[in-house]
Amino acid sequence: MLCGIDEAGRGCLAGPLVVAGVVLHETVEGLDDSKKLTEKKREKLFDEIVTKSAYEIVFTDNKTVDEIGLSKAIAQSIEKIIDTLNPQMTIMDGNTNFGILGVQAVIKADSKVPEVSAASILAKVSRDRYMVKMDEKYPQYGFKGHKGYGTKSHIEAIREYGRSDLHRFSFHVRGLDD
Repeated sequence: MLCGIDEAGRGCLAGPLVVAGVVLHETVEGLDDSKKLTEKKREKLFDEIVTKSAYEIVFTDNKTVDEIGLSKAIAQSIEKIIDTLNPQMTIMDGNTNFGILGVQAVIKADSKVPEVSAASILAKVSRDRYMVKMDEKYPQYGFKGHKGYGTKSHIEAIREYGRSDLHRFSFHVRGLDD
């Protein structure tokens, strides 16, 4: 049984890191890298993936990412996924396995391996949904639109309001922290 792993929120200025692992039990048509799909398509596929797989979604909050670092946060998430799903083989998107034995890193796996594509979708949709909820708590930052990524409008909001308790303080923002 193959487990695909991918993450969302690695380069965000605010919000959690979300890592998902998926073991598909049935074929899901239309899988691809979540970034290549529309929001509507991702939402539809999310529900289908959940019903046709075993999966684990791990959230690491921004404060923990600041404390232990992004690489360690990803590694801990991968270990939790493997402990939960107990796969025979694990493939993750990217060029590193974060030092975890038995995990094979494959560049562009989120476009090539259905299980990794599915994990990409679960991670992105889960994180996006969370950031939309946080937009209600912090409307001045516009999280609903940019989901915590470093867009021009987000950086301008940080300039005006400062960082919230949802922001990552360990991330240097060019033009803001200079």
